[in-house]
Amino acid sequence: MVFVWDSQKNNINMKKHGISFEEAQEVFQDPLHLSILDIRFDYFEERWITIGQTRIGKLTVVAHLFFTERGEEVIRIISAREATANERRQYETL
Repeated sequence: MVFVWDSQKNNINMKKHGISFEEAQEVFQDPLHLSILDIRFDYFEERWITIGQTRIGKLTVVAHLFFTERGEEVIRIISAREATANERRQYETL
């Protein structure tokens, strides 16, 4: 699995949410992470939302794309933020 992102978007996300995309990629190592298709808006691409814990236990929500390139699974991170109280409760019921 390969992670990619726009470096400028990473800087903006870090300032806005205090989470870097480097940290956000740790969510996918959480054995309890949950990915769902984001159907809230009519995106021009298939966007996903994944919730899980980082290495230090920070419950994080990551918006991203899944795709395959040259036979390898790629995750393009779009944004990341700490989970809300409601999202935390939902995660804890898994």
